Amino acid sequence: MPSCVAATETLHETVLRPKKGNRIAKLRMIAKFLFLQVSCSQTDDNLLLHLKQKIACHLTIRSMTGAVCDVGHIKTAVRVELLRLAKCYFKTRRLPNFPFRYAASRRPATLRAMRTADFDFFLPPELIAQQPAPERDQSRLLVLHRGNGTVAHRNFRDLLEWLQAGDVLVMNNSRVIPARLRGVNAHTGGQFEILLLEENAANDWWVMLRPGKRARIGTNIVFRTANGQPGVVQATVIEKNEEGHRRLRFDGTPNIIGDLDELGEVPLPPYIRRACAGEMARDKQRYQTVFAQPPGSVAAPTAGLHFTEPLLNEIRSRGVTICFLTLHVGLATFAPVKTETISAHQMHEERYEVSAETVRIVNEARAAGRRVIAIGTTTMRVLESVAARNQGRLVPGGGRTQIFIHPPYDFKLVDALLTNFHLPRSTLLMLVSAFAAPNDTRGRDVIRSAYAEAIRERYRFFSYGDAMLIL
Repeated sequence: MPSCVAATETLHETVLRPKKGNRIAKLRMIAKFLFLQVSCSQTDDNLLLHLKQKIACHLTIRSMTGAVCDVGHIKTAVRVELLRLAKCYFKTRRLPNFPFRYAASRRPATLRAMRTADFDFFLPPELIAQQPAPERDQSRLLVLHRGNGTVAHRNFRDLLEWLQAGDVLVMNNSRVIPARLRGVNAHTGGQFEILLLEENAANDWWVMLRPGKRARIGTNIVFRTANGQPGVVQATVIEKNEEGHRRLRFDGTPNIIGDLDELGEVPLPPYIRRACAGEMARDKQRYQTVFAQPPGSVAAPTAGLHFTEPLLNEIRSRGVTICFLTLHVGLATFAPVKTETISAHQMHEERYEVSAETVRIVNEARAAGRRVIAIGTTTMRVLESVAARNQGRLVPGGGRTQIFIHPPYDFKLVDALLTNFHLPRSTLLMLVSAFAAPNDTRGRDVIRSAYAEAIRERYRFFSYGDAMLIL
């Protein structure tokens, strides 16, 4: 019996059960589509394989974002994908060539708006790095040459081979704060997890709070100390915005910043699992760059995590200049793109500061034709944001940026980029895709090919993962 017949029987039991309301017409369309698929011999295993890939991708994305995923979510994902395929078939009267979603995305981007789904990919969950490398500079390095798309596989210390005397490395020196707090509802005892996002004033913060449904305006939260005991610091929910974030007013302390070392935890991303706070002792050191200075980030500028003091000194000894700027990493960096087209996504603002010394070094390098290499996407965003406002030059000072770099983009300052491997559908993946082919949309395919190579070679992905140098 063809595997599609078996798939049809399985889906009938798990997905296509009779339902109430206007879903019946949609489900009938799916059933008819499945029947036509079964009758077409050349599709045989392809539909089942496509659905398996779709489910795997769905599970991976929900796991990365810390979202709950059960059988109901899987059923919904399969039903939505089948309905999409069915609608396409009955519109074009052609059976799709699988994998359907990728085939559709090969249309020239000039003929359509770039979609968020164009930046989707499946990552085996075991490649999500749960721990850092034994030593910072013992991670791996994939070197991508933008001109011809070729890659080289190296260790991170081999970065020295690709640097030249006169190069300028620009790094983000923002320090990660212990931004994750745990508290209880003062009246019901219900537990809350809070991630600080942005400071409005002393003791006045926007936060992400879970479970949000229990955090109504007026809710009073008592925070726990590191040993799990209730502390003297409290907060009251005073506002809620359209995105579901809460605004908290803290009490019992002159400034909550001064209490974070006692109350807070390392704000590891949700795809890094820790059984308890006691397992985070190593993270306090490793989820921080060795050159971190001004506190303010709620996530690490991860490209800088690979550097050690001896490696930085060796880089300087080869005639390479290292300078710093500050961007306090916030929601703009890690917020997922939820819109269908990337142009509809709205970036959040992040605070930055560029010193006069860094400005002098970068502008002199540009004037002399020497390379400016951004260490991390946060550094890239500051450099390109300031340059876009000042005719391609860097100027000193601070401010806020909400620049969204995606294909196609005309880069003003940066000649090379060192970065980690990024999440599917993220603004950071869109940024590196733009840099892989400036002023063009084909960079998405260049990065997709490089990521496929990294997956085949078993590179480690995301915050604690390996690095990628784009030349």
